[in-house]
Amino acid sequence: MAPSNKAAKLSEPRAHPMVVESTPYPTVAAGEIIVKVAATAVNPMDWYIQLLGEKLFSWLQYPYVGGSDVAGDVVEVGPNVTKVKVGDRVLGLAAGFAPKNGGFQEYVVLEAAVVAPIPAHLPYADAAVLPLGLSTAACGLYQKDFLGLDFPTLNPKPNGKVVLIWAGASSVGTNAIQLAVASGYEVITTSSPPNFGHCKSLGASHVFDYKSSTVVQDVLDVIKGKECVGGYAIQPGSDKPVFEIISKAEGRKFVACAMQVQDPPAGIEAKMVFGSTLKENEVGPAIYDHFLPAALAQKKYQCVPKPVIVGHGLEHIQTAVDKGKSGGASCQKLVVTL
Repeated sequence: MAPSNKAAKLSEPRAHPMVVESTPYPTVAAGEIIVKVAATAVNPMDWYIQLLGEKLFSWLQYPYVGGSDVAGDVVEVGPNVTKVKVGDRVLGLAAGFAPKNGGFQEYVVLEAAVVAPIPAHLPYADAAVLPLGLSTAACGLYQKDFLGLDFPTLNPKPNGKVVLIWAGASSVGTNAIQLAVASGYEVITTSSPPNFGHCKSLGASHVFDYKSSTVVQDVLDVIKGKECVGGYAIQPGSDKPVFEIISKAEGRKFVACAMQVQDPPAGIEAKMVFGSTLKENEVGPAIYDHFLPAALAQKKYQCVPKPVIVGHGLEHIQTAVDKGKSGGASCQKLVVTL
């Protein structure tokens, strides 16, 4: 007999609050696993979907179960999955929009391509902060139609090249810094001054105040004479200064954007990143199979932003989403445990 299952759902577009109710226990298919969720994190997409509903994604089906970041225990493994087994502790990206794929439930179906085992010393709440931020960072840095950087390794050697990551204290930024450094690149980033030390602890060589009136010239002064492999614009409004810097720097004229691209200047190529696309190409296994499990086991990769546990139980998902929407999570990730 299948276990009972519950989910935090949007009953209709823009419904508030979410309702916690029974939902079918999912079935597993080839290339998939079922995870009993121990911790799940909230992201901006969760409150955007609740706020905008059909204006954001007209094709969403309701009731809708959101949630992209999960950590927990494997309870079922589908055909063609060999990387994990029942009982393994894992983190994973809940990358689909079908009800069975939403992370805001007790049992979720994950694609094995975007799942990684986690070591015994790593708390579930810490592991749950990674999947979407890590995946979005990796898509922009490594996919061939984006920056196409060298893949990360556990013992990187500096290659003398520099990459600009704007918003280094954000969820995507903290992962992008760590990944780029693990790939041998020098990282120049921005944040608010209280987060300078945090960004440097992740491996950034220089951190600048994104609000400074001289930030563009400050960055250009630091990277002068170095080969710049491009930029990553993460926060809304960061595309313009990144475009300006990359247009004047020596090297590739490409900017990965974690938002819709707005009028890049002549000579600059820019594309919007979708954080789940790595499951369909070589970047997925490069990160989730060949790098992350060992990096976490050897404590060579930090789970950041640090989790703040909002509560225990699905009824706290709405509280976490509301707190995130109000801006209550600077350099933090809001997590609910189950």
